[in-house]
Amino acid sequence: MSLLAEGTLVDPGLLHRTPLHALHVELGARMVPFAGYDMPVQYPTGILAEHRHTRAAAGLFDVSHMGQVFLRGAGAVVELERLVPGDVRDLAPGAIRYTMFTAEDGGILDDLMVTRGPDHLFLVVNAGRKVEDVAHLRARIAGAVTVEERPDLALLALQGPAAARVLDRLAPGAGRMTFMTQAGLSIAGIACTVSRSGYTGEDGFEISVPGDAALGLARRLLAETEVRPIGLGARDSLRLEAGLCLHGHDIDGTTTPIEAGLAWTIAKRRRQEGGFPGADIVLRQLREGPSRRRVGLVPEGQAPAREGTEILDAAGLLLGKITSGGFGPTLGGPLAMGYVAARAAAFGTKVQLMVRGTAKAAAVAPMPFVPHRYAKP
Repeated sequence: MSLLAEGTLVDPGLLHRTPLHALHVELGARMVPFAGYDMPVQYPTGILAEHRHTRAAAGLFDVSHMGQVFLRGAGAVVELERLVPGDVRDLAPGAIRYTMFTAEDGGILDDLMVTRGPDHLFLVVNAGRKVEDVAHLRARIAGAVTVEERPDLALLALQGPAAARVLDRLAPGAGRMTFMTQAGLSIAGIACTVSRSGYTGEDGFEISVPGDAALGLARRLLAETEVRPIGLGARDSLRLEAGLCLHGHDIDGTTTPIEAGLAWTIAKRRRQEGGFPGADIVLRQLREGPSRRRVGLVPEGQAPAREGTEILDAAGLLLGKITSGGFGPTLGGPLAMGYVAARAAAFGTKVQLMVRGTAKAAAVAPMPFVPHRYAKP
């Protein structure tokens, strides 16, 4: 799976551990190196069962390896908008926005979530980029704005159609939250910062909690009949079915937001004003169209096409490569995403995938492959 592509030949003694590490081991998880951490890829029931349980009920994910960062100071909004194309200024208090750090050539350094707090901005960045992201912020942000990294905080994700029912049981009122909003809640007596968001395409929540309280919170959530622990393997298959990008695979410093199909993250004001790294390139691609686009792909048959698989047109000419691919348990077959020349990006376009030296038929398909079920207002 593409999510697990980061090295596996790592001395476990050199890996970081989240506050839930002992719980994963206790529950029989198979642990793997990921982004410098020893993380659970699956539990004894297996990836397929975990994936299906999340779609049917509620899965609990440990995502404490992610970076949690606070920006404090009166100029935080202005300074952050110098680094991202997202509209941070017009965020309402408690609202969340998905955006990305861009480079001067328009490439995506990382994607992140930004929440507007009463006197701060709260950022969640990718585990594999958090050291670089914090350094980037500290080097670029000026004035009286402080960059406060919080490695003492854990992060849990409760995802699935039963997530709201479970959380409302433990924190009355949680179910009234809407997608992409955040609130301070007491969950079973534990003070947490809760976002109604996630990375599965399902309704759910991400819960920031002090590391020393994370184990107790996880055990309390797992005591609910609807909740089971879910590892990185199912997290990857869920996000792939949802058509969501994984940094370092589907997006990176060589891809722009427009090529990646993320133009929707750039609001009208930012398109008019620019002022973010790579704005000239990104805004030109908005006007004229990029030379390549990220697309969904559905292969014929049952053989999955993995990351790096070449995508060819009917004449055998190279169109691009797959960036994520695997089996979609909800669909019961293979699916993938990747970049193709813009001329081949229309839905229904027939392509060939070179799987282990053999051309396999596939077609460009709309994403998400499985409809999102977010709790939108």
